[in-house]
Amino acid sequence: MKTYQELDIFSEWTVEEQNQFSLSITKGLIMDTVRKANSGHSGGPLSSADFAQILFMEYLNYDPDDPNWFNRDRFVLSAGHESSLLYAMLVQIGWLKLDDIQNFRQLHSRTPGHPEVEIPGVEATTGPLGQGFAMAVGMATAESMLRNRLMRPSDDEGVLISHFTYVIAGDGDFQEPVALGAGSMAGHWGLSHLIVYYDSNNAQISGKVDRADSTNYAHVFEGFGWHVQEIDGHDHDQIREAIEKAQVVDRPSLIIGTTVMAQGTATMEGDHNTHGAPLPQDEIDATKEKLGLSNELFYLPQEVVDHFQSRFAALKESVSEWNSAKDTACNNVDFKALWNAIVLGQFGEIKFPEFEAGESIATRKAFGTTLDTFAEQVPSIVGGSADLEPSNYTGNFAKAYGDFSRENRTGRNLAFGVREFPMAAAMNGMALHGGVIPFGGTFLVFADYERPALRLGAIQNCRVIHELTHDSFWVGEDGPTHQPVEHAMALRTIPNFNVFRPADAKETAACFRLAMDIQSPSGLLLTRQGVSVLSQSMDGVVEGVSKGAYAVIDCEDPELVFLATGSEVGLAMEVAESMSDKNIRVVSMACWEIFEQQSDEYKNALIPKRGAMKISMEAGITMGWDKYIGPNGLAIGMDRFGASAPGKDLAEEFGFTADQVEKRVRGHLEKLL
Repeated sequence: MKTYQELDIFSEWTVEEQNQFSLSITKGLIMDTVRKANSGHSGGPLSSADFAQILFMEYLNYDPDDPNWFNRDRFVLSAGHESSLLYAMLVQIGWLKLDDIQNFRQLHSRTPGHPEVEIPGVEATTGPLGQGFAMAVGMATAESMLRNRLMRPSDDEGVLISHFTYVIAGDGDFQEPVALGAGSMAGHWGLSHLIVYYDSNNAQISGKVDRADSTNYAHVFEGFGWHVQEIDGHDHDQIREAIEKAQVVDRPSLIIGTTVMAQGTATMEGDHNTHGAPLPQDEIDATKEKLGLSNELFYLPQEVVDHFQSRFAALKESVSEWNSAKDTACNNVDFKALWNAIVLGQFGEIKFPEFEAGESIATRKAFGTTLDTFAEQVPSIVGGSADLEPSNYTGNFAKAYGDFSRENRTGRNLAFGVREFPMAAAMNGMALHGGVIPFGGTFLVFADYERPALRLGAIQNCRVIHELTHDSFWVGEDGPTHQPVEHAMALRTIPNFNVFRPADAKETAACFRLAMDIQSPSGLLLTRQGVSVLSQSMDGVVEGVSKGAYAVIDCEDPELVFLATGSEVGLAMEVAESMSDKNIRVVSMACWEIFEQQSDEYKNALIPKRGAMKISMEAGITMGWDKYIGPNGLAIGMDRFGASAPGKDLAEEFGFTADQVEKRVRGHLEKLL
């Protein structure tokens, strides 16, 4: 074994000796990084280091000068707690500095405890286990779609977009069901450019894995339609052979590497206690001696950096060739238009569907009409439904553009099946990959199944559109299990998540269009029942929705201000018309989050702080409305679960008719006076 004391003749070492010493350097960086922070994970990064080192040094394609080069391979560290391993790779590439890993887990550092997408070289914010795996499925889906849709116009080979998505996952990733759901989708779709490495070290924070899990994942993933290999995760020749096989098979690949937790340490190999803690300093010292390293903290000799970067010249040449091929393809007018629309997001002016004022249209149906209209003009719109096409009104889209499948890679509809969480997580991955605007439909009540992915999408500023239909007790006969009550308000508690509850078909189209421009996730909460189309012009609605809230019935110096969302906007308008003895303004609050971004002048002019009684109307819990109605206001809502009956009967039962609402408003006024 070569040591740091022989570094002056590094160039004379064998390639394998150079590789082994470089791997030891990586392990030293990992140990020092976690130890200095006195926080983090040591064991997993050390057991995954062999695979990561070989992948980054020998196989991963990227532009050393541009972490965001479009045709790069994507690497996702689904086992996000192993972040010190990824940061060690990024330091050796040059996208991070030694100072960065010396500030691991510290405030405002570029090396947070789990990888965050804002860091150069980090493709996804991971940490909640299983979601990195699922986001990688989304990335591989986007790559497959674009590879087959953006063919070079005059080339025998034709392919322009072509890259792999690599994943390192751990035992915890596979124990989270979202990974199994996403894995099933990937196998069904035959995502051949997806390669997952499972670091199977039989250790997790509470002990050995076999205390909690005896699943044969090789059999499970073979059943999903994956190509599966089982290797010694510390044998470099086996790692190389497995990667090369995975690159050529026509299925997604799972490489199960049997490894040892904290591999290479002096006395703590296999110890599950190394999972979530720094190694003791005396163990680090002994391990460095064992590995032939200097005791110097964060030891990274230039010889090792040069060795790690030995492919840079070839990588840069490959990037240059691809850029030239892309530029040549863009000489074709039709290809350039498609490239600009899909990859650069240059939509141009988008025409809206037309809806007739006074017509009764469910906003879920209006979404379907809008989807059909927009999809014709925006080729990057892709997506589908969690097996609810007739209910979500995405069926026309599916028929028009076909299902994405092994046989039809250019299909734009994704038949997600009953997999809400994997669907939402995969859509995050698609948005992170770029080149697509993903949407996914389900019932609002099932947003609970999606919530971890909604939150992670918001953290990452993923432009994803969640169509959430059947938005209130108006679901009717399906009863309380399917009638959302707390869901709209619960979604509003997620920072950076835009909750749209449009009042009618026009607002639905306006909300959809706005969501396409917002670099964060949006949920469109849509009715099952028909609601009357507003008389306002489409331009007026678009302008109003763009401010989050606007007056649909206005007056000077209002005595009462009705604040409503969704189907209750029509109810508020009906009540206002019947209370002709009062000066009433009716406000449609289509999106609280956007309204809060407006100037104080606009917000206070629309909803006066003083001089007017505020009454909120929303078919959901009243918690949260006090923010707008104040201590003397009235919140008309539903602080209980629903019931099974026709929607009109439930409206009467729960007090959502115009007569009942007017009675409550007048009674409230009498109490105050």
